[in-house]
Amino acid sequence: MGQDIRGKIAYITGGSSGIGKATAHQFAKEGVHLGLIARNQKKLEKVQNELESYGISVVSYSADISNHNQVKDAIQTFEQKLGKADILINNAAISDYGNFQDMDEEVWKHIFEVNVFGTYHMLKEVLPHLVSKQKGDIINISSSNGLKATAGSTAYSASKFAIQGMSEALMQEVRRENIRVFTMNPSLVATELAFGDELETKNEDKFMQPEDIAEYITAQLKLNQRIFIKQSAQWATNPF
Repeated sequence: MGQDIRGKIAYITGGSSGIGKATAHQFAKEGVHLGLIARNQKKLEKVQNELESYGISVVSYSADISNHNQVKDAIQTFEQKLGKADILINNAAISDYGNFQDMDEEVWKHIFEVNVFGTYHMLKEVLPHLVSKQKGDIINISSSNGLKATAGSTAYSASKFAIQGMSEALMQEVRRENIRVFTMNPSLVATELAFGDELETKNEDKFMQPEDIAEYITAQLKLNQRIFIKQSAQWATNPF
């Protein structure tokens, strides 16, 4: 049999929109207490109000995960108000597309600072929680671009390939601590990351929705503790 995640504590980055928000709602339905990190305070407060209607504990913290000190403050707040994490969802990411020769160096670096170092900062602060419990789950959201790069995505693809390597190595390090590391690689999901300000006009039912990914994440976590899916890819059936 699988396991019940009710009563567990999950920290989620990018929790104010897209996959992060959908996952927070799915977890709340399952009775999981939540610590949410995102940059937009107003969006975070709105999501927190929605989630509290499920009768769970929710703490939100506005932070830029590329800033290690801000991450430290956020995790300290979560630990004080919720307790140590059982689950970490590394979801927050940014992207920028364009020809390699045309992309500004600072833009390239910033994508790595958020996508790679942001994930590192979260892992650095939360992994000790899981080790202390000798059990836990980490889900790193990479991308299909982390498996096969595409023209115009050198920075984003490189950052997601980095997540693959970091996740694989970490997985091998922490298995003996009963910690499962899952790496997910969704292709296009109907989020602001994919469509920007045109999300409402471009979104169609044929595209994968954040709620689809949230359901998959939850199903993975419910697997018996003796098994996990170290890497998976999520594709829309017919987005053409």
